[in-house]
Amino acid sequence: MGQTCNDPVKTVKSVGDYTCTCANGVVATGASATCETDECAAMPSPCGADQTCTDPDKAANKLHDFECACNSDMSIKKVDGPATCDKDECSASPCGMGQTCVDPVQSVSSIGDFTCECANGVKATGAAAICETDECTATPSPCGADQTCTDPDKASNKLHDFECACNSDMSIKKIDGPATCDKDECSSSPCGTGQTCDDPMKSVN
Repeated sequence: MGQTCNDPVKTVKSVGDYTCTCANGVVATGASATCETDECAAMPSPCGADQTCTDPDKAANKLHDFECACNSDMSIKKVDGPATCDKDECSASPCGMGQTCVDPVQSVSSIGDFTCECANGVKATGAAAICETDECTATPSPCGADQTCTDPDKASNKLHDFECACNSDMSIKKIDGPATCDKDECSSSPCGTGQTCDDPMKSVN
């Protein structure tokens, strides 16, 4: 099968002078040729990278019957050409900073099925999620009373970057927690009768 037969002298006296020629050039006279064409031996591989090539019937010299199977899932195959194998799309870091990427089906042609998930649970499929996490909107405020909370980068979903500033002195700040703000200790009247109280460092600890 797959061989070309040629009888150069078609007379009774020349019995057995026919030739069988394989597609790869192998010739035999008076009998069928042994072709042994392994299409998978070609360089580069006809299947490409990350796939396994198998030629099921090399001896028959049948061409274009080789099979490509995905190494990630050998059940995904194609005859006479590379199979369509999906890679882990998360390897390209398609999600935004602080987001978790999950590609649920990496072994089929499922391009664009990856999901990006924010720390607050917001998800998006096939693209980075828009998280918009403003930590200062939490109740109660993470800064406590008499302090102003500011989250400088809500859109990036970066957690623990909020800033607390003392209302009594906005230059006193702390990131990811309440600042240490001193109050006017004289407000509780700690001094005796007829004494004047002065707290010179009301705005620092």
